[in-house]
Order: sequence, then C-alpha cells, then structure tokens
Amino acid sequence: MLDEYTHKVVLVGDGAVGSAFAFALLQSTHEIDDLVIVDRNKQKAAGDAGDLADITPLTSPVRVQAGEYADAANADVVVITAGVARKPGESRLDLVNKNVAILRSIVEPVVASGFKGVFVISSNPVDILTTLTQKLSGFPKERVIGTGTSLDSMRLRVLLAHRLQLSVNAVDAQILGEHGDTSFAAFNEITINGKPLTERVQLSQEDKDRIEDDVHQAGGKIIGNKGATFYGVAKCLAYITSAIIENRNVVLPISAPLEGQYGIHDLYLGSPAVINSQGIGQVIEYPLTPEEHAKMVQSATAMQAVLDKIE
Repeated sequence: MLDEYTHKVVLVGDGAVGSAFAFALLQSTHEIDDLVIVDRNKQKAAGDAGDLADITPLTSPVRVQAGEYADAANADVVVITAGVARKPGESRLDLVNKNVAILRSIVEPVVASGFKGVFVISSNPVDILTTLTQKLSGFPKERVIGTGTSLDSMRLRVLLAHRLQLSVNAVDAQILGEHGDTSFAAFNEITINGKPLTERVQLSQEDKDRIEDDVHQAGGKIIGNKGATFYGVAKCLAYITSAIIENRNVVLPISAPLEGQYGIHDLYLGSPAVINSQGIGQVIEYPLTPEEHAKMVQSATAMQAVLDKIE
C-alpha cells in the first residue's frame, strides 16, 4: 500500500480541527510528500494550503495544495474532520443525525476515487461515525480508525499529573469506551514512571469517580470558554497519521473494531490498539475489573442503540 518514496495524506474538512491537524502533521513527520486539503469552501482550503506551504522550509518539503475527492486515489491516509461542531450544552450524540449525512457524502466519492489506504475519523460522535465509515466503505476493519479515547486519555494524564504534582510524561493512563459520557478510566493499568499507580497513591472510589467526571467535563469546559476544542484532537490525529505513514507500531487508545474483545462484537469503541502501516495491527484487550467491564458494556450498549436507529 505504501510507496517507499511518496506518501500522501488527504484531509477532508478544513475547519478548526482540520487546519490545526494539518499544522501539527507538518511538524510531526518528515515522511509525507503531499498533503491535499478538501473542503466545501474551496477558497478557504486554498488559503490554508498556501499558508501551510509557507512553513515547509522550516519543517519538511511537503507539497500542500487544495484538491478534490479524486485526489484520494493514490493517498495513504484520508483524514475526515468534516462535520458540524458541538455547541455548548450539546452532547456528542446530539450530532449524530447532522453528521451522518455529511459522512455519507464524503465516504462514497473517496471510495469511488479508487482509494485503498486507511481512513482516520475524528468527527463526532467518533465511535458511531467510525463504525459507519467502515460499513459505508466496505473496507477491512483494520483500515478504518477513529480518534476514540486518545484525547480523553491525554486529558486523564494531565489531570493525574496535576493531582500528583508530576510531569505528564511520568503518567501512562488510558480512558476506554465511548468518546463521551460513558467512558471510564482503566485505573488498574495506570502507571507512574513504569510502576503501578497504587504504589504512589491509593485512590478511593470517590476519588476515581471525581477524576472520571473531570475527564468527561474537560471538553465542555473548553467549549464553554472558547467555543470549540481543536488543538488536542488535532495532535492526536497527527500522531495517529504519522504512526501509519511511518509504520511505528505504537499503542494508543482509539476507536478500534471490537470482534469479541470485552465480549463486544461488530462495533468500534475506545480500546488500546497497535497502529502501523496496516492501520490497526492489533486490538489489545485490557484486563478489566468487573466494574470496569460493566462500564465497557454500558458504552457498547449506548453506541449500538444509536446505530440501530440510524440503520
């Protein structure tokens, strides 16, 4: 799939997340040769392409241009950020009906172009739209990825680092389940400088509930203050895309296709996975406590109920 010398990324959606992703991507890897920006507002796409091209002498010699869905024909990765943004007080699931129609209008022409690479989705609700992208495209499940709980996990690391007065680099922690209100922290798997969290601090159930609630509320607080969130998810997108292009085999919690993991089937949900040139090299099933497993099932049930209404 990947040519040794020419790697191409097509970005669909040049809003706040899309443009922040493009900026982060150009600084994240030297392996990309072409970045194509596709947006309904062609003038905006052309403007961003020109603006971004100006940084390439300081990053790497990437050709940045505005384009069309047909440009996906020989792309390695198509990143979809297009969609209606979440408004203050609105849940990610409230966006379903608005963004499903937009998704259909994107996936069909991309597939028709002859695209054979990897889809990466960040539009919300990301678990729903990632599942639907795979169904609409007919692609193998490992070639469709959603950003999932990658951003939630970064937020958890920041919160724990502040609480424990540590560098965020000392904390390895992951949020699983829906990218949304039913997500949860896998506390037994959290490490501090490679050692179990329990060796550093004993958290009560009240502490854990408060931390999870803070993670759930983090995005809404940012939206309330500035109207949108985009830097965090854009960096996660750039990290995922670079991992695909460079075949890094990194582990990150994403919207991953569950086929029996946690007893869940035929659904994308936040779980750690290996990311490489295939897209998803392996989905990793974390050992969960009975309480955590119940939360994962709760997430899956909530997502499936929404999917059933769409289908």
